[in-house]
Amino acid sequence: MSIRDRLSGNEAVAYAMKQINPDVMGAFPITPSTEIPQYFAQYVANGEVDTEYVTVESEHSSMSTCIGASAAGARAVTATSSCGLALMWELLYVASSSRLPVTLALVCRALTGPININNDHSDAMGARDAGWIQIFAENNQEAYDNYIQAMPISENPDVRLPIMVCQDGFITSHAVENIELETDEMVKNFVGEYNPENYLLKHENPLAVGPYGVSPYYMEAKVAQVQAMKNAKKVILEVGKKFGDETGRYYGFFESYKLEDADSAVVIIGSSAGTARATVDKLRAEGRKVGMLKVRVFRPFPFEEIAEALSGVKAVAVMDKAESFSAAGGPLFAETRSALYDLENRPKAINYVYGLGGRDFRVEDCEYIFDQLDEIIATGKTGEVYRHIGQRG
Repeated sequence: MSIRDRLSGNEAVAYAMKQINPDVMGAFPITPSTEIPQYFAQYVANGEVDTEYVTVESEHSSMSTCIGASAAGARAVTATSSCGLALMWELLYVASSSRLPVTLALVCRALTGPININNDHSDAMGARDAGWIQIFAENNQEAYDNYIQAMPISENPDVRLPIMVCQDGFITSHAVENIELETDEMVKNFVGEYNPENYLLKHENPLAVGPYGVSPYYMEAKVAQVQAMKNAKKVILEVGKKFGDETGRYYGFFESYKLEDADSAVVIIGSSAGTARATVDKLRAEGRKVGMLKVRVFRPFPFEEIAEALSGVKAVAVMDKAESFSAAGGPLFAETRSALYDLENRPKAINYVYGLGGRDFRVEDCEYIFDQLDEIIATGKTGEVYRHIGQRG
């Protein structure tokens, strides 16, 4: 039986952490994720968990703490944002290549510069090729639910990869919403105990973690990581279905919203999906055939599934809340457009980079984008592919 409450996204994640009761937390504050270790520290102080709470001098050290703990056989967690994730950069690769299922709560925030503490996805997208599973939330409920599902995904023997549970800074992390929490018993049973096959403190099987990978072995290790990421797709769906069977809230790779007969669609990640959904409802009431695809899982990227979901539309706008400086579009656009390439009747695709540094994304903006898609359908001409919206002239 779910418990109704009102929590911020940060509170929801910290509460899920408490219910899981991890072995180790590497804790260092950074806006807007600071509240997660702050709330969790209260649980530690009150004796509600028996987690080893390690206060460190930097985000680099918090990830180092998690890597050491995970290598020793412990369940390790941390939280960060923005330049905190950037400071962890080399260690993200250490965690993934060492196949250590660390769980990172990432509260997405713009990267410097100029200095900005508001939301976009430049931190998460900057780490997209570090070998971590990445799951995004639209709202506080999804942030909570995703966190509970994270460990059964990452710790699966066929996966064993670190995982980022991402939400939008301030928009969800600090905003209070109605939420359904699960009982401690349900969460504990769902997540289960962590039983690593091999770890540093297993005296029956001494091993090295993070060895030097000489040329005859390095590529094989990378291919093994690739296979683990492929395996994660099946596990993500299995865990999402199991979670849904127990809570009534089912999760997959993405949400298809009114795409069945849509002529045009937007592809989007995170809290802005709420704006896109409101726009779709408004335009549908006016008789226009529009839809939305909200991406939940960015790594592994659901290549074939997204292509199938968008195979019936005539034009699509892919929305990036991060700039890749490729001069050809953002990261979500590159992935989505590639996925569409093999379709016999692929939709015309354009990219909008939006919301950088917390810039508002309004229903009026999304409606304008659908107007542009209608023009593309009417004329058959895509025009400029790589676009921005919301900036001053």
